[in-house]
Amino acid sequence: MARGQQKIQSQQKNAKKHSGQKKKQGHDQKAAAKAALIYTCTVCRTQMPDPKTFKQHFESKHPKTPLPPELADVQA
Repeated sequence: MARGQQKIQSQQKNAKKHSGQKKKQGHDQKAAAKAALIYTCTVCRTQMPDPKTFKQHFESKHPKTPLPPELADVQA
């Protein structure tokens, strides 16, 4: 029976060790990418990371729609 208890303790120790390594490993890339998408198109609700890309998108996808005021001074 002693080996059974040692096995359980060893499994618990390994689980604790691996969970600690996952925390040290780094950040979640999906969450970071989603947080970087801060500009949202008012017409189609597409998200973009910066105003330059936003203006290019708006000019190419929605040419008949007037430009939003936040894009008036952005250089594309």
